[in-house]
Amino acid sequence: MQVAILMTHVAIAIALVVLILLQQGKGAEAGAAFGGGASQTVFGSRGSGSFLAKFTGLLAVAFFATSLTLAWFASQAGEAPEAGIPDAELIEQQNSVPTLDDAGRDVDNAAPALEESGD
Repeated sequence: MQVAILMTHVAIAIALVVLILLQQGKGAEAGAAFGGGASQTVFGSRGSGSFLAKFTGLLAVAFFATSLTLAWFASQAGEAPEAGIPDAELIEQQNSVPTLDDAGRDVDNAAPALEESGD
């Protein structure tokens, strides 16, 4: 479930970027005087501004909803460990765990000596 929401969140983020880049700025009306206004007839007489603005707002609401959902999943996953000095009991438990060096103390690790050859 969390992976599906994350994939949706990424898709919405990409769609938001594309939609925001498609929208015209406030100074774009000057370009219509030179023949750029014909592209607005696809979305009607008012142009694409109203449609793109409403769709961008809808995607923004969905983006915030998926963000809050992912934050809730992260908070339910478990608490983060505390930063700082750990408790003394935890340090003692870590020190009592046998290591590889401890196992080697009981075993004689002396390598056999090579016999000298009589030359």
